[in-house]
Amino acid sequence: MMRKLVIATAAAMFICVTAAGAQAAEFPNFSFNGFGTLGVVHSDEDQADFASNLFAPDGAGYTRDWSPEVDSVLGVQITTNLTPRLTGILQVVSEQRYDENYTPTVEWANLTFDITPDLSLRAGRMVQQTFMVSEYRKVRYAIPWIRPPKEVYGMIPVANVDGIDLSYRFRFDGFTNTLRALYGGKDADTPDGSEASARDVVGLSNTLEWGAATLFASYFRYRLTLEGLNPFFDAFRQFGAQGEAIADRYDVDGKRFENISLGLRYDPGEWFVMGEWAWMDSRTFIGDIRGWYITGGYRFGEVTPYMTLAQVKAHGDTSTPGLSLAGLPAVQAAHAAGLNAALNQILGSAAQQKSISVGIRWDFILNAALKIQYQHLDLDEGSPGVLTNTQPGFEPGGSANLFSAAIDFVF
Repeated sequence: MMRKLVIATAAAMFICVTAAGAQAAEFPNFSFNGFGTLGVVHSDEDQADFASNLFAPDGAGYTRDWSPEVDSVLGVQITTNLTPRLTGILQVVSEQRYDENYTPTVEWANLTFDITPDLSLRAGRMVQQTFMVSEYRKVRYAIPWIRPPKEVYGMIPVANVDGIDLSYRFRFDGFTNTLRALYGGKDADTPDGSEASARDVVGLSNTLEWGAATLFASYFRYRLTLEGLNPFFDAFRQFGAQGEAIADRYDVDGKRFENISLGLRYDPGEWFVMGEWAWMDSRTFIGDIRGWYITGGYRFGEVTPYMTLAQVKAHGDTSTPGLSLAGLPAVQAAHAAGLNAALNQILGSAAQQKSISVGIRWDFILNAALKIQYQHLDLDEGSPGVLTNTQPGFEPGGSANLFSAAIDFVF
């Protein structure tokens, strides 16, 4: 149903945008703009990859010594005021996909109706405002880092949702407060050819602005299914009640997830400081995850050095006894032992790490910036941290160093 809504919205926008182009005098606010990043990243860990997100099949490290795929992105956006109260947006983005191609995909396709100047209703595919800079996480020119800290933003790698939202803005004593309520769903393809789907996504986000200060808070709840894991947990269920209990405890099949995020930013102009704390909880193998970061920088004209400290920690099960092998025939015991080992490997792969990053941004021309960033990852004992695509020679709990360079631009 949500996909049909997005398709219908995009089709309506196409018709209206075409009409707007033909009647420029009637619709003068038709506009076209875009953004992009040309980046490269190097990792000194050659038995695992530092990838753009959980759905990316590879990245820098094991697959490529230097990877241009992690950060590079190109996006274009069409915005038109169809009537004084109705606005349409279509945004198309090209970046590394789960299947290793750069086929452009529709990132946003929505219509917004202003019921009043401060109350609006939006429908279609739109940004999922889980975190403070969610709206700009792909427009890297608008953020201080080369990429948002994965200790927080890696919790939810999907940046959009198909549905409806209601936004209400009000002002008082120099404050501006914007409250959003959202309902929708999202499907995403994964590298193994299966699908991850979120259903009954309910979200509330609030942004309070006062001068140079911004305070952000959000709460999201949804039901998540990772289809690719269903056969694995179904294999546990073949072992009767104990297998059923293990599968019910750890599978991701329509399970409820909750996310809370709190953010604060202060930017008077010459310098800035910002930070976020986020929490995700589920009764699955993913468990309870908490992450935070704090960033500060100082602007010397066009040059801005910055530093970031960050951490992500898992508070769920990192291991389990699994199926009891007592009394099982040899063949079944071997099968059960294999399932136990695989489950413990999954539980032990939770991202747990601390990191420190230092970088510099140079706004060398109008609407373009060069960024260079060094990041040291200190992986918790037994954890791969945010690294993916680990190989047999990978040793969890070590460290990794990343060097990144990128040119961000808008047009």
